[in-house]
Amino acid sequence: MSIHDDNPTSPPIDGWGLEPLMDVHELAAYLGIPISTVYDWRVHGKGPAAYRFGKHLKFAVSDVRDWIAQQREPTSESRRTDRR
Repeated sequence: MSIHDDNPTSPPIDGWGLEPLMDVHELAAYLGIPISTVYDWRVHGKGPAAYRFGKHLKFAVSDVRDWIAQQREPTSESRRTDRR
């Protein structure tokens, strides 16, 4: 599953009118991190918001996008202008 589409401001919709969900394995693979890191983030209140369905965690693509955007570090140029 890819979180990229032609219109990043609106979540992709499936045939049911629902936004696709990623599981822990898909999220870890997309981010290039170990699955255990996703679970560690959950324990420490970090990482994207998730839905729990029984023992399964699912992540909405839009929540993952929002969380990724929040992780962006400021560029060296923006750090210089913020210190004025």
